[in-house]
Amino acid sequence: MTNLQFPVEITIGSTKILLHSIMEPLAFFIGFRYFMFLRKRQGDVIHSENRVWILIGAIFGALLGSRLMGGLENVSALMQSANKFVYFYQNKTVLGGFLGGLLGVELIKKIIKEKHASGDLFTYPMILALIIGRIGCFSMGVYEETYGSPTTLPWGMHLGDSLLRHPVCLYEIIFLLLLWISLVQIEKKFTLQNGARFKLFLIGYCFFRFMLDFIKPTYTSILGLSTIQITSLLGVVYYYHYIINPKKLIENKVKIIMSPAPEHV
Repeated sequence: MTNLQFPVEITIGSTKILLHSIMEPLAFFIGFRYFMFLRKRQGDVIHSENRVWILIGAIFGALLGSRLMGGLENVSALMQSANKFVYFYQNKTVLGGFLGGLLGVELIKKIIKEKHASGDLFTYPMILALIIGRIGCFSMGVYEETYGSPTTLPWGMHLGDSLLRHPVCLYEIIFLLLLWISLVQIEKKFTLQNGARFKLFLIGYCFFRFMLDFIKPTYTSILGLSTIQITSLLGVVYYYHYIINPKKLIENKVKIIMSPAPEHV
């Protein structure tokens, strides 16, 4: 279904560069610039100094969480590796980064005594950055472990080997676009609690990643589930009270649109 040659490379003069090597830093750069744009346009309930500390907590938490979950994804390979530290550093996962970043932020907020929810401003920039990053992951085909299992479905793709596979990176991009649109529509209809946008994003993403791993080559650990699926379930459990009672996310049930008062003649 695709004539792309994997991994996709960009030729600049006599030099060939992996597209993935370009898209990954581009995702961080564009995502951060979009965050700064939204913060300037919408304002921020959190003081600038505290926001900097929250960013630090998010970065370090995401770094540790992504490497920890990535390293634990294939426990047998971890045990066989000569250098465990290098193995953890070389393996990472986005979901572990999200949950690690969440814990890092919550820890920092307790230390600096920040009471306001801080995730809403991050939500759309994270979605945008993840979409850009997944384009890079797709460009690697089977040469990075973000490809899908073999499939006989008509949209299966050759991703660098002889098999037709689920293009799971494209599935994720479509899901993220639909999630972005859904969040915008929800916020048009409801006045959400501060922090609800981020919670809805992470709940939706955890459910999606849990289901996606059923059509990916994975290393099972507990009850036939992968480390990513177990991490997804931990994210769902963390927010379970909002899942069973979504009204907790709503400030006022429905936005009231006030019509302008009629002019007196």
